[in-house]
Amino acid sequence: MAESNFVDYVKIYCRSGKGGGGSTHMRREKFVPNGGPDGGDGGKGGDIVLRGDRNYWTLLHLKFDRHVKADHGRSGSKKKSTGRNGKNAYIDVPCGTVAYDAETGKYICDVTEDKQEVVLLKGGRGGEGNWHFRTSTRQAPRFAQPGEPMQEMFVVLELKLLADVGLVGFPNAGKSTLLSSVSAARPKIANYPFTTLEPNLGIVPYRNNLSFVMADIPGIIEGASEGKGLGLRFLRHIERNSLLLFMVPCDTDDIRKEYDILLNELKNYNPELLDKQRVLAISKCDMIDQELMDEIEPSLPDDIPHVFISSVVGLGIQSLKDILWVELNKEDNRISAPIEEKSSPVHQSKDVEKLRQELKEIGEDIDLTPEEDEKEDSFDDIDFEYEDDDDEK
Repeated sequence: MAESNFVDYVKIYCRSGKGGGGSTHMRREKFVPNGGPDGGDGGKGGDIVLRGDRNYWTLLHLKFDRHVKADHGRSGSKKKSTGRNGKNAYIDVPCGTVAYDAETGKYICDVTEDKQEVVLLKGGRGGEGNWHFRTSTRQAPRFAQPGEPMQEMFVVLELKLLADVGLVGFPNAGKSTLLSSVSAARPKIANYPFTTLEPNLGIVPYRNNLSFVMADIPGIIEGASEGKGLGLRFLRHIERNSLLLFMVPCDTDDIRKEYDILLNELKNYNPELLDKQRVLAISKCDMIDQELMDEIEPSLPDDIPHVFISSVVGLGIQSLKDILWVELNKEDNRISAPIEEKSSPVHQSKDVEKLRQELKEIGEDIDLTPEEDEKEDSFDDIDFEYEDDDDEK
């Protein structure tokens, strides 16, 4: 795992800018004997904005820049001059990123489109200058409104890959081999369990220059919902998939039983995953003949399509593509629908204890509280109340 740059879970600290204070300046020009108040308003503090960027595919860049701070607004000044607004701070994330409040587990937002922007924290509003508080009985107010304070929050960002087909299976079921044979993706393939330690995406070409996206996630085993093996942490990446492709090797003792075990682990993770379309692929069929395939077929589930394949010799690969394309284009999958409407999960707020456990398991339970900020823009607090303008001497 150390050699991987794939980061799909990160905790960061965000702080918006505080609003600038209003000015209490009084006009004191030489030829204006009764000038009165002319203090300007303070500027607005900068926002913290989450922005989708299709050029990112991981949250690695945030792992080394965990403190995101927007600029403070400047204070107002004389001649009703409004202070400068603070610059917004943008957090660029890959499409498919979900944000949660790290302290409460509350769901904040979901970024699914390129250039989509969501304001995480609003900057403080600037205070009004003393010019706003003049009245017929109070013609020289010597007070102004302070700017609104900044906001801060610890945010957990969770990446869920956007794909049409998600591969589900035990370790060494042939998922990575299938992905490498039907797309240009080159995942690591070896003859030992848990070869795949991170999700992989591949674009699968189809007839008439059509295509769809396939996602390969690390294998799961019985008891994964209890933390065995690699656990179920990577299953978040198939929550957005339109279709789930279950893969079971043909040399398995009981194919139906293994399929039921996988289905039960998905149910333990998120029962809504059972509502997705499913296809079953019997892999490594180059080791058996047609007679054995005919004997296996009656024991397979009747409620989902199935196909016998071999990624090594290409057996049944085109038939598998045809089945996947038909299932993807069914009315309930709506593969042509906008991405925010297609198989978009309804995100729920997380249990605080469960969230803390997740952060601890992946080493993200670190204290990101910054040290007390150095005094920024200290000249903003200068009071121009009695400054004279002798421009016409």
